[in-house]
Formats: sequence, structure tokens, C-alpha cells
Amino acid sequence: MLNQRLLRNLDFILIGVTALIIVVSLVIIGSATHINGPSEDRYWYVERQGLFALANIAIIFITLNFDYKSLEKVSGYLYVLNLIMLLAVMFIGQSALGAQRWIQIGPISLQPSEFSKLIMIISLAQILDKRTGRLNTFKEIIPIFIYVGIPFLLVLKQPDLGTSLVFIAILFGMIFIAGISTRHLMAIVGAGIAFMPIFWHFLKDYQKKRLTVFIDPNVDPLGSGYHIIQSKIAIGSGMLFGKGLFNGTQSQLNFLPENHTDFIFAVIGEELGFVGATFVLLLYLILLYRGVKIAGAARDNFGTLLATGITSMMAFHVLVNVGMTAGIMPVTGIPLPLMSYGVSSLTTNLVSIGILLNIYMRRQKILF
Repeated sequence: MLNQRLLRNLDFILIGVTALIIVVSLVIIGSATHINGPSEDRYWYVERQGLFALANIAIIFITLNFDYKSLEKVSGYLYVLNLIMLLAVMFIGQSALGAQRWIQIGPISLQPSEFSKLIMIISLAQILDKRTGRLNTFKEIIPIFIYVGIPFLLVLKQPDLGTSLVFIAILFGMIFIAGISTRHLMAIVGAGIAFMPIFWHFLKDYQKKRLTVFIDPNVDPLGSGYHIIQSKIAIGSGMLFGKGLFNGTQSQLNFLPENHTDFIFAVIGEELGFVGATFVLLLYLILLYRGVKIAGAARDNFGTLLATGITSMMAFHVLVNVGMTAGIMPVTGIPLPLMSYGVSSLTTNLVSIGILLNIYMRRQKILF
């Protein structure tokens, strides 16, 4: 059992805001999906998401008994496991929506690329812990990029452009905290911009369309631009207070695709309006603020790097997903953390929250 002094050190604000986001998620998932199934199964998605949320929360509180520093000892094994999972997808993965990203285990479809983000954060934190303050030459920096680049390319191969971009956000957030010089950071950013025309040729045709139609969705209104157009209509029609739960037209009449996963924020905008959408964004702001505070309060560099990676991952998810539904970001298939339906995404984000709680709980050395 947890020491009482450790329990008192829990971040109850983070716990509360996480619980609120999950509750809102279950309500919105129910509203978005109840009309599509037979009456006896109309809340199947809600029940399934809620069940996995409870299971993950239980697992988190069990793992709080173990010091997060133990992750440093197994980070190398986790990295190898990550590569094995991503390679397995290429050979035994299930295809859907033009991508091969899932592994079927009984009734559950798991997406290894979701888990790979957290594994990458853990293993990269261990590598950077030894190099913090020494990222002053390309000889020190290049191995870090190769280390991240291998799983990055495996995820991009699936293809999963959205998750690949999350890897980049995690990498830059963590190397910044690890003390990379501004001169080298700007050189890397400049090289990345220069490489973009080459990178463009490696993208699939549908990925190229997704990256271009957000400028003008009407060039392909029934194809690549359809998602953005319907999402903007949904959010705009919600106005100030929304149409009310279960009363949205774009979501309830199935005009809005993926309304319980990637475009769930559009359902929030339509049914809860500007007020409801602002409330949800405020919850995320508090969650990210707690992540930053935990990174600053960590008792060691490894904890700071872990918290930074997790916060960078979630911040990027929120920024891109909300921007995508509002039409100011290209459609990349990045879910909204703790809100979008999905077992793999929910598990990854809740375990990430658990690690943040673990870091904050042990921010002071406790004498037993």
C-alpha cells in the first residue's frame, strides 16, 4: 500500500481535471453514437470506453506503488519492444481506412503506434538524462535523432502521418529541456524546412490532399475536403450555447464523419456551443499547466524529461486536433486526448497521467 505521506502528495487538481474530461467524453461519445446502433446496443461505445477507463484507472493506482525511476532501468527493453510491435504491424496488422495500423487481439483492436509514443518518451528520457547539458555538438545530437528516427519511420510507413508528427513534437520538447543550444536548434529547424519538398514526395496521395485541402476545402468538397467542411458547419451552427446534447444535426444525421473519434470536438462545438467548447479547452489548459508544473517540480532530471515529453505530446494532440476540426490545421487523424473514442489512445493517455502523478507524488524524497 502507498505510504500516507505519498498519498498526500498526489496532484488532486490533475486527478480532478482528468476525471472531468473523461466524464465529458462519455457524454459526448454517447450523443455522437447512440443513433447509429440498435436500441439494445445504442450505448455500446460509451460502455466500452467507460469500462476501459475504469480498468486503466485501477492499473494506474496499482502502479503508483512503484517509483517512476524504475522505468529508467527497463527503458532499453521497452524501446526494443516498441520496434517489435511496429514491425509486427507490417506483417500481421489489420488494414482500415487505407492504413495498416492495428493488431487484432480477440475482440480488441490495438494500435501499437499509440503506445509507441509513451514508450518513446520513456526511452528518450533515459538517453537524454545522460546527455543533458551536453547537446552542444552535432556529434551528440545526431544519435538522438537516429534513435527517434527509427520508430518514426516505421510509424510513417503504416502510414500514420499524424503520430509521426507527434514524435517530432515530443523530440523537440525534450531536447529543448535537455539544453540543446539555440544555434543548433535553429539549424535543425532550418534543415527540416529545407527537407520538406523532398519529404512531400514520400507522402501518399491522400496524405498530400489532406495537407492541401485545408487551405480551400471546396476544391474537393465531396472527397478530401468533406471532413473539414462538415466540421466547420457543425462548430459554426452551435453558436454561443449550442443546439443541446443529442440535438446536433451534423452529428446526429451522420453528416460529420468520425464524430466519436477524430472529430469529437466538432460535436462539442455543435451541441454545447462556444461556451461548452471553451469549458473543454479550459480543462485541457489546466491539464497542460499541471504537466508543466510537475516537470518543474520533479526531484530529478529523468522525471523532468518524462513530464516534459508527456506534456509536449498532449499539447500537440490538443493543438492539432482542435485546429483540424476548426479548419486551421490539416486533417491528420490525431485524436483528442482522453476525449476521442479509442482503447489504445485512452490507455496511452491515462497511463501518461499516471506517470505524471507518480512524478509529482515523489517530488520530494520521502524518508521511511
